Amino acid sequence: MQNSDVLDRIREFGIVPVIVIDDAADAVPLATALSEAGLPCAEVTFRTAAAGDAIRRIADAFPDMLLGAGTVLTAGQVQEAVAAGARFIVAPGFSPRVVDACLERALPVFPGVCTPSEIEMGLERGLGVLKFFPAEPMGGVAYLKAIAGPYGGVQFIPTGGINADNVTSYLSLRSVAACGGSWMAGATAIREKRFDRIREDTSNAVETVRSARRGGIR
Repeated sequence: MQNSDVLDRIREFGIVPVIVIDDAADAVPLATALSEAGLPCAEVTFRTAAAGDAIRRIADAFPDMLLGAGTVLTAGQVQEAVAAGARFIVAPGFSPRVVDACLERALPVFPGVCTPSEIEMGLERGLGVLKFFPAEPMGGVAYLKAIAGPYGGVQFIPTGGINADNVTSYLSLRSVAACGGSWMAGATAIREKRFDRIREDTSNAVETVRSARRGGIR
């Protein structure tokens, strides 16, 4: 089961910024930059010890922001993310423990898949939107088109190697709900507190989504 409100907003945005925060003090300025650029959405990854605190700070300052936790590897991290204010969970692979922990809480979860068997594991649990990861190393758009073919009712959030140069080719696919990426708010830019640059790059990313959608899907 995946909450339709969360999915609708993810589809509306077209891009989910994948965020790595080393210092939780950077969380609110980052969220401000994303929101001011027209993309009030973030997936804060559990790649650093600051993730839980960063999610909490963003949730407190921006209660309407679509805020999720990424790189979630354990059921314990699911619990920590929810307690901090995360509204959806993203995982790099398909961990039954992580997926089931989310489903028990009616929490939207997007586990990573890259094979037909993993897609079918998601279908068995009622998941209709899955993370396609790592997108570019696995073969990019051509591979995604091939693997999505037998699963007409499934949509994907390609992540991994997505950038300003190739995002349009993914968004043009009928099987893609949105793309995950960090090019508009990379870890280095956050660490160096280049929030004006992040705002500008995010604004450009939002316009890229609009342009891609004007071009139609195939």
